[in-house]
Amino acid sequence: MTVNLSKGQGISLQKADGGTLTAVRMGLGWQAAPRRGLFGTRTKEIDLDASAVLFADKQPVDVAFFQQLVSKDGSVRHTGDNLVGGAGQGGDDESILVDLQRVPVHVNQIVFTVNSFTGQTFAEVRNAFCRLVDETTGQELARYTLDGGGPYTAQIMAKVHRVGNGWQMTAIGTPANGRTFQDLLAEIQAIV
Repeated sequence: MTVNLSKGQGISLQKADGGTLTAVRMGLGWQAAPRRGLFGTRTKEIDLDASAVLFADKQPVDVAFFQQLVSKDGSVRHTGDNLVGGAGQGGDDESILVDLQRVPVHVNQIVFTVNSFTGQTFAEVRNAFCRLVDETTGQELARYTLDGGGPYTAQIMAKVHRVGNGWQMTAIGTPANGRTFQDLLAEIQAIV
């Protein structure tokens, strides 16, 4: 059963049978919003980019994104850059796989961001979502929908963080501006 998260809401990543998740996938999907013009309705391609920033306390120590598809420790892997979105018509356009058992013990948070690399605002995006999937079973665990849009070019979507011996996901949903995760580091550090 999927939990639809609202901003700031968190869920535990314990399995219903009491076990813990070992691998998760953070999926990102989007479509370009149609725009009315002199010659009818059309859409413009939008290049959104998913990134995962690994933190040890409040310090970024590693990343997986379109220019570095695998974190240095190998625990986080980006499956590749989608330059236009909408490929799956509701499916994941970009994915980041996290092997929770391989995440180094000093990493206590992984923050997922979305950036409009080409600079379009989220007002030009529709059906954007971030979802967490149990990679072992394929079951969707949680979904955060980017409602509305707005005059910003990035979003700090969610984080997966250690709680005791397990992990928890929290939807953040903070709008920001920047073409890559590097542009958001100060804002991310204020949240983590």
